[in-house]
Parts: sequence; C-alpha cells; structure tokens
Amino acid sequence: MAPWSNAQPSDRAYAEEAWQRSRESGQPFSVEFRLWKPTGEAFWVGVSTQPLPDNTGFIGTAHDVTDSVNRRVLSNQLIGLLDSSVDAVIVFDPRGEFLFVNDGARTLIGVSEHSATTDAATQLFIQAIRDQVPREVVANSANNTWEGELGFRSPDGIMRTLALTLHIVREADGAVQHFSVIARDITEAKQVQDELAFQATHDALTGLPNRVLFLRKLSEALERSITLKRGVGVLFVDLDKLKDVNDNIGHNVGDQLLNTIAKRLASATRPSDIVARIGGDEFVVLCDGLGDEHVAMDVAERVRQAMTGQVILQGIEIFTSASIGIALATPALLAEQAPKDAAVTLLNNADTAMYRAKQRGRGRCELYSEEMRKNAKERSSLSAELERALATKELFLMYQPVVSTLTGRIAGAEALLRWNHAERGLLTPPMFLDLAEESGAIGPIGDWSIRTACADARAWIDAGVVDRSFVMHVNVSTRQLNDAAFVERVMGSLRDAQLDAQHLTIEITEKTMLSDNPAVMRTINALKRLGVKLALDNFGTGYSSLAYLRDCPADYLKLDGSMVRDIGQQGGDDPIVRSIVQLAHSLNMSVVAEWVTTEDQMQRLRLLGCDLMQGNRVGQAATADDFAARAKTLTKG
Repeated sequence: MAPWSNAQPSDRAYAEEAWQRSRESGQPFSVEFRLWKPTGEAFWVGVSTQPLPDNTGFIGTAHDVTDSVNRRVLSNQLIGLLDSSVDAVIVFDPRGEFLFVNDGARTLIGVSEHSATTDAATQLFIQAIRDQVPREVVANSANNTWEGELGFRSPDGIMRTLALTLHIVREADGAVQHFSVIARDITEAKQVQDELAFQATHDALTGLPNRVLFLRKLSEALERSITLKRGVGVLFVDLDKLKDVNDNIGHNVGDQLLNTIAKRLASATRPSDIVARIGGDEFVVLCDGLGDEHVAMDVAERVRQAMTGQVILQGIEIFTSASIGIALATPALLAEQAPKDAAVTLLNNADTAMYRAKQRGRGRCELYSEEMRKNAKERSSLSAELERALATKELFLMYQPVVSTLTGRIAGAEALLRWNHAERGLLTPPMFLDLAEESGAIGPIGDWSIRTACADARAWIDAGVVDRSFVMHVNVSTRQLNDAAFVERVMGSLRDAQLDAQHLTIEITEKTMLSDNPAVMRTINALKRLGVKLALDNFGTGYSSLAYLRDCPADYLKLDGSMVRDIGQQGGDDPIVRSIVQLAHSLNMSVVAEWVTTEDQMQRLRLLGCDLMQGNRVGQAATADDFAARAKTLTKG
C-alpha cells in the first residue's frame, strides 16, 4: 500500500501521478501530503525515493515535514501580503545585492531583484541610502533601527520624498548581515503639509510673511543681537486711505493696490530685510543691523518715498501715501524681556509711533520715544476706565441752547457729553471720544446719550419750560450708524420718553456723509422716513462741498465757529456765510451758527438770514436741572 493511501483525494491523485512519472523515467521521486493523527490533528509527510542501482526497485525515506511546510506557507502568505502593499519593502546585503524585493518596490523605486549590480534605479536607491542615512547608524552596533526621510527621483522622473525605516540585522560580532528597508511615498502629504505650513505663516493675498512668522523672525533677530550687538529695528507701515479705495472703487482694485505696495516695499528695502503684511493695510519691515536712529529714519524715509506717488490700476489713477512708525530695540528692553516678549513690545512700539504719524497729518515718519510710550499707556488706561465710566455714572450730559435769531426763544438744545473723571477732573469729548470709537464703547455710550436726552426733553416739555416744538440735538458717530439695530434703539428711546420723532435731531459730520457707506446711508434714510431730523455738523471745516449738499437729506446746516468768528469784521466771511445761508434755504435747510460769542456776531447773523444760533453768548452749556431753571429767562424775547 502506498504511503499516501490515506491522504486527501487531491493529494493522493497528485502523488500517484508523480509516482507514475518517476517510475517511467527512473528519476528521483519526492512528494508531500497530509495525513491525520487519531486525535484529528493534520500533519504533513514528505516521501523521497530514488531507484536502486540495478533498477530492481526504489529506496526512500518518509518523515514529518509539518514545520517546514508551515514555514513555507507562512512565508508565501507574508510575501503575498508584502506584494499587495504600496510601500516598498527591500532586503539587501552589505554589497548592495538585493535578497528580497516586493511589488511596491518595483513600482515605486523601479528596482529589480535580479539586477542589483546593473540596474540604474537600483544603484541610485542604494546610493541615496548611503548618502542620506547617517553613517553612525551603520557604524554603531547598538543602533539597529533608523527612521527618517529620503529624497529619491523615481523612474517617472519625479523627485519624491520617501518615509524610510531602515533595520540592520547583524552577526554576533556586530558585522552587518543584511539591511531591511520599508519606504513609503509621502510626496503628496509632504506637499500638503508644506502648503499648510506656508498658509499658516504667510499672507494669502501678497504671499508675504504674516504676523506669526514676522514675530518669530523678529524674536530670532533680537536673540542674535544680544550676542552680536547688532541693532534691530521695526518699521510699521500703514497705507493711507485704503478704505476709500475699497469703498469707492472696489475691493478688487484695493487688493491690486496692496500687491503693488508689497512689491514696492520689497524693492525699497535691503535683501536681508523681512517685509510682512500683518493686517488689512498694515505692513511691517524687520531691519536687522541698523546702526542708529539716523540710519533708521533714512531707511524709513526711503520706504515712505517708495510708497508715495501715483498708481494706475484698471485705468484708474490712485494716489498713495503711507504713515510709518519706527521702533529700535534698546539694551534696556533686551535686559528686561525675553526675546519673544521683546518682539511683541517692539512691534507695539512701532505701531504707537505710526499712530502718532497719522495724528500729525499722515504721510510722514515718526520715531518711537518714551513720551509716546507714556501717552500710549495713558490712552490704554483711559480706554479701560471709559469702559467702566458708564456703569459708575461718571458720564453725564450738559445742554447748550439753540436759539432763534429772530425771536430769541429756545428752539432746541444740543446734548454735550462730559466725563467726570475721578482723577483727571472734567473731560470733554475730544479727550476720549476717539478711544470710545476704537474700543466700541461708543455704541452703549451713544445709546445712553440718546435715551437720557430724550427723557430730559420730555421732562422740560411737561414742565412747560420749553414749548412743544422743542428739538433735541444729539451727536452720532459713523460707527453707531453702521449698526443695523441702531434705528430700532433710537425709536425705542423715543417711545420710552413718549416723544415724537420730530423732537429728535441726530447730528453727523461731512466726513460721515461723504464716506458713501451703504450701511450708514440705509440707517440715515430709515431714520428720516420715521420722522427723525438730521443736522450736518461743523460745516466749513471739512470738504465743505456745495455739490453734495444738493442730495443731502439734512434738515439743519450747522456753520462751524471758524466761519462765524470773523463775520462783521473787515475782510470777514460775510459774503461766504450769506451765500451758504441762501443755498441752504433753497435746499429747505435751516442754518445754525455755532460758537456765537459776541453781540456783534448775533446782530450780523440776524442780518445775514441765519435761522438759529448757539454759543456762550446765546447760552452756556448747563446740566439738565440748570438748563430747566434758566430756560424761562432764555426764551423771553
């Protein structure tokens, strides 16, 4: 009986067929088949025979080959698994001869298991490993694994980045037996990572470094300066009137302008300087190696001149200018703060200097000083205190009467905001209103002013100290008008005070009207439709454009005191005032003269046809109670 008589049918058929061929050919015979133990466990038997010398029969052996078969099956399974992987798996000896190559290696790297000494891709890959893997990895027998990145040009000609894991198998004496490599193509992932890193540290519009990267570079420069004793400076560059370009011409032109300015900045600075964009119209320049303040001012002036001039974009001529603040790192700053903190401080100092340049007329350069630091600190402190002033009832209103030039009776009053500061005493709006605008506190303060003024007007009307045609004037900022809910809050204040809309006049400046802001105009038009009156304040100090008055929906035109001051005097403004009064009347506007301080001015304004007056000669600003007490006297006429 054949040894394989109890094998599986398929194994038995294969063995019989092989045995028959061996007998016919007289060649050695070898076969493997499965049998089962009484316990039901399968095992493999290997039978090998060869013919006797006299061809009278066969002699052979049979032995258990279960372990070797299992190892071979496992090896085939692993090879199949490795071949299905997109990663390149390679095993090679110290001479560069490949011992194993999977399908991923053939595709990714182009290597061949049988052409290690002649295949160009094979040699390039081996050379890349030798060049880019640290030599101590191979030399140090205690270090058998290394992970890193490998640059390699694949067969398709593309330079790829491979994530490489190298494992070294050594002999007992430490000599290298062979190398095992797993390589994964991370080129696309690396590109995405690099792109994300670039986006995180660069401005999307101009491609310049952003605030994050600039502060990092500035911190590094400050750290170097401690050792090298090199001067470090920051230029804070603010492009003047970019908002006007965006609002009047379009954001696409504004973006083109920013790109043009970025190129001009790069051309005007040294190759070693770093130019960054950190805000809408704000650029900064890191100047490493500045000698002193004079050199810094020269560099800033060169940058300012490069940014000043005419630019033609999409056929539109645009005049550009810039305000620049300069701040230099001082030994005291570097001694007090770590480089990272000093970088933020230096940038803030340059910003403060730029703000001073804008205050002094724009289009100029200013060097940061300790006085600026003190002023900036005071402004910051005052801004924080202003946030609390409304809650602590430090803000209050005073009222200046608006009087008829014809009858002398009170026609209305202008509400004037005051701040009773605990330490600085009485503060007027020019001392803190811009802070309220910057911080956003102007919103709640403005709402409170309108609500309080309406309530006081209601009390005066009820008490009979003013007649029912009385009009309360309240100044309103552009930021308030930009708020979509402003109209509803104004009408709510009128309802709470039980006042009709015609009892309230909101006063705005020429600049607000000329801004051509759609949100502002929607608010103004909505208030006008509801019956609230509009006054154009400080006419004569801004553009004083007569053309735009034609379409202006104002009910009152308020002449600034600078135009009222010299009327009645030789060479005064009488003809101009008369023309403005006549123009305003033709547009159905009443004219209010501000800052009336003399009897002569009152008489002259009456002759010139001015409708209303206000000023210290007419009536000084007073609290609500004092205004009510003096109102009866002021209305006699």
